[in-house]
Amino acid sequence: MVMPMLDRTGLLRSDKDILSGRAQAAGFTLIELMIVVAIVAILATIAYASYQSFVVKSRRKAAEVCLQERAQFMERYYTTKLTYAGAPDPAQCNDLESFYTVEFSGTPDASSFVIQAKPSSKQNDSLCGTLSINAQGTRGETGSGTVDDCW
Repeated sequence: MVMPMLDRTGLLRSDKDILSGRAQAAGFTLIELMIVVAIVAILATIAYASYQSFVVKSRRKAAEVCLQERAQFMERYYTTKLTYAGAPDPAQCNDLESFYTVEFSGTPDASSFVIQAKPSSKQNDSLCGTLSINAQGTRGETGSGTVDDCW
């Protein structure tokens, strides 16, 4: 006589089913686990690329702020000296030192200057490239994007 038994799920199983291998094993197969790993890897790749894009944009915005601060310094210098000539080199912005180099483009003369922020190799920004601002407040960029894209 075959005695009914309860399995882990609470269903009745007979000894004959259990001995013949008809009982189902609980767990995941290797294929199921590999599919989950592949999906997680794809999602991580997309997330990392998005993260890198946002990091580049945030550093670019910080460089824009730095250029505007340096241009304001130049205007204060002009107010006291009535010339841009002889102005000290623009100071580097602390947070951007390893990502951008802030410097004059050429030498400031009596009535004009151009300050630029050149990206380093750590700031891979092909869209905007070198950002600049001049004495009239005109903004520029050397990348493949437009001024509106970058400023």
